[in-house]
Amino acid sequence: MTVSAVPIQGDAHAIAFSGERFVAQPSGALYWPSRNALLVADLHFEKMSSFARHGQMLPPYDTGMTLNRLTRDVDSTGAQLLIALGDSFHRNEGVGTLQDVDRARLDALTDRLEWIWLSGNHDPAPHKLAGRCLPYLELDGLWLTHEPRRGRPGLVAGHLHPAARVLIGGRSQRRPCFVHDQHLMVMPAYGASTGTLNILSAAFEGLLDRTRLAVAMLGRERVYPVHPGRLVDG
Repeated sequence: MTVSAVPIQGDAHAIAFSGERFVAQPSGALYWPSRNALLVADLHFEKMSSFARHGQMLPPYDTGMTLNRLTRDVDSTGAQLLIALGDSFHRNEGVGTLQDVDRARLDALTDRLEWIWLSGNHDPAPHKLAGRCLPYLELDGLWLTHEPRRGRPGLVAGHLHPAARVLIGGRSQRRPCFVHDQHLMVMPAYGASTGTLNILSAAFEGLLDRTRLAVAMLGRERVYPVHPGRLVDG
């Protein structure tokens, strides 16, 4: 099994992983051409409404922003299958707090294409929405799940919200990223209000072979390959 990443025309980035070809999108989605599928991780719908319930009165616009992004990706790729890799809602009861306009838009998307919801640590129970709810999915030799782990080649996961910090010309920049080695790919968080963890942090220790990392950083308008030698902590 080989893993490589090469730039392609436009604003996306091609990734070959476990015998399959993917196209990383600047939004953080991963398009799978052979399956005409779009993979997204950590949507965290209704995160701001969750904070509001605990006294932090933040504008509840994150779900709408994430749906805007998702609709654009479905339109641009023409995907007919969407696989959400867990933590699609910030909490299990998040479906019940969707604003009517957001619920209508989400229902329109789930009616439009086949949809698979994988369980996450924030939303382990099935959603009361269209589509299939599964704990994980095995497809074409890949293992799609929420939490990354070692020991199973061809695993694609989310959960850790990976980000890369690079040092170029004495200045640093930190952005969400895709990161993978020969066995494991961790996808960036897709939700509009999600945080990030540096891929050199302790949370990633033991998961990825740092001598064989391939990193693709999300820019404002395109995805950039990053040489591991440019990565820094922080």
